[in-house]
Amino acid sequence: MSTTAGKDQDWWRGSVIYQIYLRSFQDSDGDGVGDLPGITRRLDYVASLGVDAIWITPFFASPMKDFGYDVSDYRAIDPLFGNMADLDQLLKRAHQLGLKVIIDMVLSHSSDQHPWFRQSRANRINPKADWYVWADPQPDGTAPNNWLSIFGGSAWQWEPRREQYYLHNFLSSQPDFNFHCRDVQDALLDVIRFWLDKGVDGFRLDTINFYIHDKELRSNPPLPAEKRNASIAPRVNPYNYQEHIYSKNRPENLEFLQRLRRLLDQYHAPVTLGEIGDALRGIEILGEYTERDKRVHMCYAFEFLAQERISSKMIAQVFARIDKSAALGWACWAFSNHDVVRSASRWQLSQTAQRCYTSLLLCLRGSVCIYQGEELGFEEANIPLERLQDPYGIEFWPEFKGRDGCRTPMLWKNDASTNAGFSRYDPWLPIDTTQLNKAVAAQITNSNSLYHHYKDAISLRHRYPALVKGEQTLMQAQGDLLTFVRTLGNEELFLAFNLGEGNVAFSLPEGKWCAPAVIPNGAVAPPNNLLGQLQAWQYCIASKGGS
Repeated sequence: MSTTAGKDQDWWRGSVIYQIYLRSFQDSDGDGVGDLPGITRRLDYVASLGVDAIWITPFFASPMKDFGYDVSDYRAIDPLFGNMADLDQLLKRAHQLGLKVIIDMVLSHSSDQHPWFRQSRANRINPKADWYVWADPQPDGTAPNNWLSIFGGSAWQWEPRREQYYLHNFLSSQPDFNFHCRDVQDALLDVIRFWLDKGVDGFRLDTINFYIHDKELRSNPPLPAEKRNASIAPRVNPYNYQEHIYSKNRPENLEFLQRLRRLLDQYHAPVTLGEIGDALRGIEILGEYTERDKRVHMCYAFEFLAQERISSKMIAQVFARIDKSAALGWACWAFSNHDVVRSASRWQLSQTAQRCYTSLLLCLRGSVCIYQGEELGFEEANIPLERLQDPYGIEFWPEFKGRDGCRTPMLWKNDASTNAGFSRYDPWLPIDTTQLNKAVAAQITNSNSLYHHYKDAISLRHRYPALVKGEQTLMQAQGDLLTFVRTLGNEELFLAFNLGEGNVAFSLPEGKWCAPAVIPNGAVAPPNNLLGQLQAWQYCIASKGGS
């Protein structure tokens, strides 16, 4: 362990992170489920994109009720995914390729099979009796308050042995930790220390704003009907009917995050990436959690993971909120992940539009997450009810089909007989044979493919430090046109994006502008007279000074 920071202490700032959904990336042992050796096998492909790091979804021991987000042993690797030697090999190969490794850490709750919970639920007097959130029923026997689970129904589950309810913000098999108990915080910080000593480079922190609940267990107020569309839950979920000011987003969380940061600062440049599950105050919470390097390094909110296609106006509004409430923090942006419908389907994007949004994402201020398959243009897969795995989708079918459609296996080969190269066994989710033409093998050999566009866009970002760590100013939205400037030192970049189907005119600021040395397909050269026009989904990137 190193207690001194090296030259790359802030490597995470402006980094490009490739998210790997472990179960669906690459199966190495023929059981139909992706695993750690499978990731190691495919790391050369990931590195070929030019990304800086990988984020791996949970691989800890688990009964898999929520596919690894229900942990039964934080220090053990589930045999489904491999063993500790497999992780060591993965870390070694990733570091050889210059890739940092971020692992998914679930601290807000455990599995109900975790030994801590088994002891806690036994009675009210055992040493871990207060490690989870327990509460007496109301006089009529009903739940302590009106809190709801994101996965449907009450957030409270009755436990006969204690004659009390326990809190679960997700599945009833995922009881929430009591962070008001100092011993719980200490135990979870010890888990973080264990994996840092193993050599991981950081943590994606699942549901970071859910850690601490209101100690008085006050009921949440109703959410006005006009605000219900702004939610992290699907429209048909009653979770949308509450403003969750007591069940999450508590100010006491800041103290724990500061404890976490003090631990991290004892090591050599690890990173924390927090997931903020809140659609109303996500940006403001991001600012609080990442302010001045006192807590976590960066966070992502759900603004750009919304169902409705993001417009130039919406992007400008988000960054205006960033400037107001999170100017001293750091955001990480993504258009897709393992919890939402893939962006190509969610926003009904043509291939040209996908290229435009990709370049935009990689030019915005902040770090970037790219979910596996986005670089190939994967669309949402249609999973029949009988093959559905996600308990969230099963609960709300058919109005909400859950998250399986974005979690189907990677398509390495355009060959259905080999399960697209994912597994020699029937995969845990069916491969999407309608998209075999988008497989890795088909795109790597095609210089005009979306895969190569991603490579070019990432290369552009790395070539110009202003795009990695520079300031972002003068953002304006006029109809479908979005313009802004990125600067660092004497390097200045002007960017104009047409996020629509019609032609738009734009003008460059005064000065001598030229096209960048590397520019992805879809961009137009800056005009000589400072006035230009962009066709549908075109964009202009112009440079001045610097590289």
